[in-house]
Amino acid sequence: MEPGSDDFLPPPECPVFEPSWAEFRDPLGYIAKIRPIAEKSGICKIRPPADWQPPFAVEVDNFRFTPRIQRLNELEAQTRVKLNYLDQIAKFWEIQGSSLKIPNVERRILDLYSLSKIVVEEGGYEAICKDRRWARVAQRLNYPPGKNIGSLLRSHYERIVYPYEMYQSGANLVQCNTRPFDNEEKDKEYKPHSIPLRQSVQPSKFNSYGRRAKRLQPDPEPTEEDIEKNPELKKLQIYGAGPKMMGLGLMAKDKTLRKKDKEGPECPPTVVVKEESGGDVKVESTSPKTFLESKEELSHSPEPCTKMTMRLRRNHSNAQFIESYVCRMCSRGDEDDKLLLCDGCDDNYHIFCLLPPLPEIPKGVWRCPKCVMAMVPTELVEKEFWRLVNSIEEDVTVEYGADIHSKEFGSGFPVSDSKRHLTPEEEEYATSGWNLNVMPVLEQSVLCHINADISGMKVPWLYVGMVFSAFCWHIEDHWSYSINYLHWGEPKTWYGVPSLAAEHLEEVMKKLTPELFDSQPDLLHQLVTLMNPNTLMSHGVPVVRTNQCAGEFVITFPRAYHSGFNQGYNFAEAVNFCTADWLPAGRQCIEHYRRLRRYCVFSHEELICKMAACPEKLDLNLAAAVHKEMFIMVQEERRLRKALLEKGITEAEREAFELLPDDERQCIKCKTTCFLSALACYDCPDGLVCLSHINDLCKCSSSRQYLRYRYTLDELPAMLHKLKVRAESFDTWANKVRVALEVEDGRKRSLEELRALESEARERRFPNSELLQRLKNCLSEAEACVSRALGLVSGQEAGPHRVAGLQMTLAELRAFLDQMNNLPCAMHQIGDVKGILEQVEAYQAEAREALASLPSSPGLLQSLLERGRQLGVEVPEAQQLQRQVEQARWLDEVKRTLAPSARRGTLAVMRGLLVAGASVAPSPAVDKAQAELQELLTIAERWEEKAHLCLEARQKHPPATLEAIIHEAENIPVHLPNIQALKEALAKARAWIADVDEIQNGDHYPCLDDLEGLVAVGRDLPVGLEELRQLELQVLTAHSWREKASKTFLKKNSCYTLLEVLCPCADAGSDSTKRSRWMEKELGLYKSDTELLGLSAQDLRDPGSVIVAFKEGEQKEKEGILQLRRTNSAKPSPLASPNTSSSATSICVCGQVPAGVGALQCDLCQDWFHGRCVSVPRLLSSPRPSPTSSPLLAWWEWDTKFLCPLCMRSRRPRLETILALLVALQRLPVRLPEGEALQCLTERAISWQGRARQALASEDVTALLGRLAELRQRLQAEPRPEEPPTYPSTPASDPLREGSGKDMPKQVQGLLENGDSVTSPEKVAPGEGSGKRDLELLSSLLPQLTGPVLELPEATRAPLEELMLEGDLLEVTLDENHSIWQLLQAGKPPDLARIRTLLELEKAERHGSRARGRALERRRRRKVDRGGEGDDPAREELEPKRVRSSGPEAEEAQEEEELEEETGGEGPPQPLPATGSPSTQENQNGLEPALGASSGSSVPFSTLTPRLHMSCPQQPPQQQL
Repeated sequence: MEPGSDDFLPPPECPVFEPSWAEFRDPLGYIAKIRPIAEKSGICKIRPPADWQPPFAVEVDNFRFTPRIQRLNELEAQTRVKLNYLDQIAKFWEIQGSSLKIPNVERRILDLYSLSKIVVEEGGYEAICKDRRWARVAQRLNYPPGKNIGSLLRSHYERIVYPYEMYQSGANLVQCNTRPFDNEEKDKEYKPHSIPLRQSVQPSKFNSYGRRAKRLQPDPEPTEEDIEKNPELKKLQIYGAGPKMMGLGLMAKDKTLRKKDKEGPECPPTVVVKEESGGDVKVESTSPKTFLESKEELSHSPEPCTKMTMRLRRNHSNAQFIESYVCRMCSRGDEDDKLLLCDGCDDNYHIFCLLPPLPEIPKGVWRCPKCVMAMVPTELVEKEFWRLVNSIEEDVTVEYGADIHSKEFGSGFPVSDSKRHLTPEEEEYATSGWNLNVMPVLEQSVLCHINADISGMKVPWLYVGMVFSAFCWHIEDHWSYSINYLHWGEPKTWYGVPSLAAEHLEEVMKKLTPELFDSQPDLLHQLVTLMNPNTLMSHGVPVVRTNQCAGEFVITFPRAYHSGFNQGYNFAEAVNFCTADWLPAGRQCIEHYRRLRRYCVFSHEELICKMAACPEKLDLNLAAAVHKEMFIMVQEERRLRKALLEKGITEAEREAFELLPDDERQCIKCKTTCFLSALACYDCPDGLVCLSHINDLCKCSSSRQYLRYRYTLDELPAMLHKLKVRAESFDTWANKVRVALEVEDGRKRSLEELRALESEARERRFPNSELLQRLKNCLSEAEACVSRALGLVSGQEAGPHRVAGLQMTLAELRAFLDQMNNLPCAMHQIGDVKGILEQVEAYQAEAREALASLPSSPGLLQSLLERGRQLGVEVPEAQQLQRQVEQARWLDEVKRTLAPSARRGTLAVMRGLLVAGASVAPSPAVDKAQAELQELLTIAERWEEKAHLCLEARQKHPPATLEAIIHEAENIPVHLPNIQALKEALAKARAWIADVDEIQNGDHYPCLDDLEGLVAVGRDLPVGLEELRQLELQVLTAHSWREKASKTFLKKNSCYTLLEVLCPCADAGSDSTKRSRWMEKELGLYKSDTELLGLSAQDLRDPGSVIVAFKEGEQKEKEGILQLRRTNSAKPSPLASPNTSSSATSICVCGQVPAGVGALQCDLCQDWFHGRCVSVPRLLSSPRPSPTSSPLLAWWEWDTKFLCPLCMRSRRPRLETILALLVALQRLPVRLPEGEALQCLTERAISWQGRARQALASEDVTALLGRLAELRQRLQAEPRPEEPPTYPSTPASDPLREGSGKDMPKQVQGLLENGDSVTSPEKVAPGEGSGKRDLELLSSLLPQLTGPVLELPEATRAPLEELMLEGDLLEVTLDENHSIWQLLQAGKPPDLARIRTLLELEKAERHGSRARGRALERRRRRKVDRGGEGDDPAREELEPKRVRSSGPEAEEAQEEEELEEETGGEGPPQPLPATGSPSTQENQNGLEPALGASSGSSVPFSTLTPRLHMSCPQQPPQQQL
């Protein structure tokens, strides 16, 4: 590299190998395989398979070491020479009283050493000045021409260098300027480095097994002044590996601390990283004291926080940032306090998942290894490293944890020892040959024969590197191999030189830096000298490079110089190993050490002799190599001992050198460790020499000197002979194997002899050669032949019981016999195989003869076939025999199938025979049989298809048609599934017709369930049945009647079935049972129709059972309701004590306890209910008895009767309607349970009606009715106002006191008026407040009501109350019921509480109606505004019939429903509809029902309550909870 050149050109890459798993299993074998290629480069890189990832086993928490201090520019040889020269000049000017200041020329510091050297090479100062060649000097220093730089260089030389040169030559310095730097303020002041003083190495006080003990002592850390004058220290930070930046140790140390180094421990250096605006990163070096002060600048909050919490606060606006905070290593997000966030890519890592794990969250900016690698390319780091190494002005100091003993600190690989238990995965890596603790002691390795644990050679060393930490040019001890594994971290850059160029490299370095090697000849062995690879390459030294990444191996070969540096924070492990090919290099290394007088790590002679002492334990290749080395060593030992005898030394003494420490058996001349022999002196016992330096022992007489030997010259040849036998044993064995395999002597060896040869190779550990593989293959083939021959013989003996699939063909048998004959071993099974072959050939001839004389008898062919199977060999003729036998069997099968007496076969059998016939041997008989089968199969399939069409056709065929098809298909001798199915369907149809005839001709009409079952079965039959249509018509008629009856009785959306309504409620006595059953029906949980009757489905078919059950139900219903009345009467009244708490309280249908105003008591069951939850009587909608009656009805005629929804379960139609249903029922030819129940109900109602009329016609009751008639006549005689009111008639008015009409206020009289003009809802035009005024007037009238108006004796009251009870239980409306109710009402005081409750409920209901009416009016107006959609006749035509025919009430109701849908159901709360009072259509005249008169027409007060006619039978209310 020329001076001034700043561009570093990377050398070419070294070879890189990627072994397969098979190659990777043998480490030393694979290294030997790649050695011819890799050795030419000196170093190579090996990438293990991707799955080979050993765990990191170092305990990081306990890992402490002392790093080595490295100043980069002092490592490079040429730079060190320049610095030494500058130190000398600086010392000179210091003596002169001045400080050296180095000038800058062309913006770079002037290289004074190169200037001085070039001046000397050009002839000296005077010659250059005389010839004016300073411009040439500037050119050689790589300065640009044409700027008069030569004169400037002359000036600097005369001022700085020339006085020093004159001083060195001894000239007089009187004329010299002793203050040449006073006016040069811009020049940089130079401070001496004192490199020789620091690098002086004292002899090691340790033994030779403490390898590489001569190390540099740690230098003092750089001061703050050093860093301030060195800008590279700050620039250095960007080259560090991200998470390891904090450990670079670039803190400036206070000058005062350096004085206290010996007084106490020093605080660790710290680097504080500040984050400034704009995203720039500023690196500041601070002392431990100032770090605490800078903490506040780093933190943005008063409380301590981790890196992650700081980033969370920074990104709190991101809604998804939480999901990304998981560790990239373990994919978990737990242990948030130990989660470290990268400031570059925002990836997260647990501090314990990093390699190595971090003890705590680092402070400052932290970047993950991925970001650091992406930030700084390795090429840039490499160029910067060599720039710093070659720099004179920039002093960069780094630390390197090198040569750390793994015995003391633990290896990075798992190690099998008793300290801790290993997992199965760790155990696998602990025993791997690539484990650096295992490789040196492998069987093929030479070092396994050294007992001592040589640190660095047999025991790995650890290396903890930081950015720019370097290892200098060196070769391994004893020129051994070395292998380095990078566990983790940034790459390690390597440079290598092959062994062939090792001496060339030494010559170039000595040539370029003779000043260093003159003072230190073994400089390269001190590992303190670098030289730029470009410089070496420019002098012809071949150099290669590589970047070793984590998980990769780098191998250096014997005497291959190598060096390099670390790209960042990393952890590596290295060890030496030696193979058989190393032995010659090891011997040459000892000679080289002897010339350099360098200590040996171990004795090479001892190693050779130790291996020669146990040759049987050596690998064959190793034994051969040891024999060769031993032979050379013995010859050399003979020559040296002969020279000793010639000198006259005859005394000798045996010495066990291996038991002596190394420092007691080292040659005092060349430092070689002696083993075979050494020369000692009786008078000088402290020293000895090797036999190569016998003249350098001492000045004593030869007679006082004696030989110390380990082996005699007779013992050494014996050891050599054992090695020779071991090395040549393979040749002897190979000759035997060759003769046996080639049958050179004409005699085939037995299997036992070949096995003995193979066993000998295994016991003596011969290498896996081609000959051994041939022997193994031959043995394997012979054993396979023997096994196959035994199987063939045993198969013949087993006969038909042998395992199928083991037969061989005739050709294979002949080839097998040839194979046995060609094998180079004798096998007695060959005779058995020959005998089998003869039998097979005889059988083959016999089979050919039988086949030639066809047609032969099937028995003969079958016997031949059985004999062939017993042979165990497949003969071609056997297959022909098999086909002939199969043909005969097939023909017999066809003949049996087509025989008239045979059982009919299926279509599958026919098709199977046709398929099998295609595979038998062809013949005329086979062709004829196939034709017959095909014809029969075609006919059968045709009839089968016809039957299938009959079964699947939509139009069903009559039974006669199907019977004809079946009759014709029976002539086909094949079993047809569809024909059979058609036959079964026809049989079912006939059975169905028989069932229909039986049920139609029975004593009673058939039940509906039976008819429905027959219809369902008939519909599923694929047969056309005329009776089915009749049955369907009867079922349809029955369903129509049931539906009509349901509409008559059942309320809309009723929870009861028709049968349950018609039957008496047998469990009426249990209020809880009744209520729970009603609730279940409301919720759809109760589905049984006949459970209350206590009848099964079979009992319902018997009319007598139904009648008996109905009668029993009547009695149970009556008893139950009486018990229920007693129970409910004992409950406290909600009106009297609303806050009374009792266990027996009433429960409304809503599930709550009715309390306070608004509660009503059922007149039948005496239970209480909320008025808003049930349908209640309407006082203002009570009809008039007749147009001629009094407008103010007596209060006992007011509609105040209330039946709860549990007592009134149906619409309760009139008896006339029920009679019409019974007439229709008589015309039905079907029996229904509902019809029989209706008959029972009708009989019960007529019976009650008769008893009621009889009671009303009695003398006492007739008198009471007369009194009521007189009272009504008196009310009719009241005067009327001249003008009628504008509102319809009101309910019957209350009775008045004496002189009622006279004392009545005018408002009341107006209420009692009956104008003839108000006769129908259509004529009414009520005002907005008319209903409200009516309710207010009725409320004001209540205090004037008195009663009772009749005195009912107990003898009269009791029968009437009993009749009233039974009448209320009937689900039929009868006029007599209402008449009895009026009499009972008149015989007791008016129920003012109920009347007030009804008025309050109606008032609340009308208030809600007005609100909905106003909303409807607004809606009508919007329709008109949109275009009169309400008057569209087409739309009116499309409306449902129910809506069009229902008049204004239905129209308003529909509009209200639409409004509720539009508004989401909002509006005033509506009362839950339930069963109300008896129908308002019944006659209100108290005397007419008793006389049997028909009920008169009535006009409901519908115009005021258009939506509240829930009690009207034509529109039944919907029961709700």
